[in-house]
Amino acid sequence: MTQPPDNPNHDPNDDGTPDRSDRPANPTPDDKGADIVDLDAARSGRNADRSPSDPKPATDDADGPVLEGEIIRVDQPGPARTDWRASLERKATSRQPLIPLWLRSRAEAIETLRWASLHYTYVAGYQALRVPLYAGRLTARAPRGLVRVVRSLVRWTFDLEGEPVRVAAVLKADYDGYLKLSRQRDSRVRLRVFITTMILITLLILAIVVVNQPTPAQWGLLAIAMAALGILGKPADRPLINRAVTASEVEKLTSDIVVRALSVLGIAGITQALSKNPKDAIRFVAPITRDGPGWRADIDLPYGVTVADVMDKRDRMASALRRPLGCIWPEGDSSIHEGRLILWVGDKDLSKTIVRSPLLKASAHDVFKGIPFGNDPRGRLVTVPLIQHNVLIGSQPGQGKTSSIRELAAGIVLDPTVEAWFHELKGTGDLDPYDKVCHRYVSGIEDEAIAYAADSLTLLRKEVMRRSAALKALPADLCPDKRVTRAIADKRSLGLHPLVCIIDECQNLFAHAEYGDKAGDDAEFIIKLGRALGVVLILATQRPDRDSLPTGISANVSIRYCLRVAGQLENDMILGTSAYKNGIRATVFVPEKDAGTGYLVGATPMPKVVKAAYLNTPETQLIADRAYALRKTLGTLSGHALGETPEQTAPSFDLLADILAVVPPSETKVWNETVVDRLAELRPDIYGAWAALEGGAKTAQLTTALKPYGVRTMQVWGTPESGGKGANRIGIARDDITTAITQRDKGKAS
Repeated sequence: MTQPPDNPNHDPNDDGTPDRSDRPANPTPDDKGADIVDLDAARSGRNADRSPSDPKPATDDADGPVLEGEIIRVDQPGPARTDWRASLERKATSRQPLIPLWLRSRAEAIETLRWASLHYTYVAGYQALRVPLYAGRLTARAPRGLVRVVRSLVRWTFDLEGEPVRVAAVLKADYDGYLKLSRQRDSRVRLRVFITTMILITLLILAIVVVNQPTPAQWGLLAIAMAALGILGKPADRPLINRAVTASEVEKLTSDIVVRALSVLGIAGITQALSKNPKDAIRFVAPITRDGPGWRADIDLPYGVTVADVMDKRDRMASALRRPLGCIWPEGDSSIHEGRLILWVGDKDLSKTIVRSPLLKASAHDVFKGIPFGNDPRGRLVTVPLIQHNVLIGSQPGQGKTSSIRELAAGIVLDPTVEAWFHELKGTGDLDPYDKVCHRYVSGIEDEAIAYAADSLTLLRKEVMRRSAALKALPADLCPDKRVTRAIADKRSLGLHPLVCIIDECQNLFAHAEYGDKAGDDAEFIIKLGRALGVVLILATQRPDRDSLPTGISANVSIRYCLRVAGQLENDMILGTSAYKNGIRATVFVPEKDAGTGYLVGATPMPKVVKAAYLNTPETQLIADRAYALRKTLGTLSGHALGETPEQTAPSFDLLADILAVVPPSETKVWNETVVDRLAELRPDIYGAWAALEGGAKTAQLTTALKPYGVRTMQVWGTPESGGKGANRIGIARDDITTAITQRDKGKAS
């Protein structure tokens, strides 16, 4: 009986030999690499080597038929082919700069040269004041120097330094050796006595010549002789000149020290890599070099280990390197890969340094060039760009948040074109020195101060809308990018000068039961739209949570500065989502000890640890006085600085009542845009700006205005009043307005 073929798709013309016409040749036995089995060939030819008498095919013990067929290499032999241009491009990413980094920045170069000049001026002054002391030391040591000179001359003249050798020859009874040494000494002494005699005669002649010289010359030569003898008489354990600056000896950072430190961190990936391949597990991609006041090491961590893993063990690394925690600052370079570690080990603890503000002696400042904010661990100046940005600062109480705000405020008030609105909602008067130059200013924690800050945000929202229309009307040649520039800001008549609003302790505003919701909506609106219009919002909080810092604000701020915080949630609220996961952790700072030090994100290409410049109250007052005089001279004082009554934003109208007035009871639901148009007809001075908005902005304006009253919008079917097809658009229900009025009136009555 004929057996059916094993393969139901078996070709009767197939002789069982795999077709190799379109496959590469089998690899040689010497080839290495992973293999792929050609299953098609294996299936069609697995019985080719089996004799017809075999009752069944060979099978695997557990998994069925053994498939035999052609093997194709996965790893191709020979070197990898790379594009030479791509190779050069990769090399270009690690090129060393032709010009040192500190010379690229004008501010940093000036600061470095200033520091060097002050240092050497101090050293010169220190040594100049001690010239009499050094002269006294030389005079006191001159006799000892004279004795040493005479003794050395005698020993040399009579070859006394060879005396021990001659004595040793006598003790050994070495007659020939002693005779040879004696003859050598005699010849030396004859020559040296002659030379010494000539020296003494020369000195005698010089002494006779000096006696016949004027008195100043005699004293000068005597001083030179005394100085020379004093130097020769210097004790070995007491230097002549004191050190003006005592340098702290810091152990040089080497590759062995770095590997030792990384190996004890307890990171599994590093431990495993070092156990398998100790030499190449941790690779140094550049020589360890001095970088500012410290050492820098560029390291590729083992595969699978990220910089965040190392930063989480910063305290252990400090212990392994035997350095204070404030000297160890690891950071990553994600532009290369997540395993590139830049380890910087400083000579001095950052927590013990005080950063002085460059603005202390500045007569004026330009905010379009950024504001000098502080120093990084390497002592380099860090500047915060302000225009076209918004700033969020957060920390626990007592960590230096107010000091960092003072530094930003100093740069703001020293630019006479900037309109300053400052709100200090803690009530301690930390920003009081600046009130004399502010257009709007308040300090307090009571409801009146909170209401004043809420009014400021309402006014800012209106200002953003006004500026949007004003900027749009500017000709293209004056404003091609539709952004406020220095040239536009200087044209005061345009009303597009920078306007910076600072709200310190903003959680007291956003968490307020009456003003919080509306203030949060206004702040989010300003942050999103005011950036290009010269309106800047700077918020600072010591309680970063969802209630006191709305997510719409924290998600849209472009520059963030986070000092010490308690946990991951607060860290990510200030620095952005996943910051903690990526190793940007303000939880590593030590309370109080690291006050003023935090992570700065958004102001530099990479997140950076920065210690903010410190300004005490007298220094702040000096800057404010200078700013006041500058603004008074240029005539840019306004508002609060001139004693004007603040603008009240509390409406003299009732929005809910106005809506009921323009929406009759017969209309149960109506579109937002229709309501806005009707309101504009009712009160053009109040609602006219709303109606001037286009598209969805008009609808959103009414939606935002109704949020504080708890009125929500919905999809409403309707037709335009001018006629046309029906459509679903955002609208309101009249009954919701009536309910909101009822609840509001009940609340007032209670």
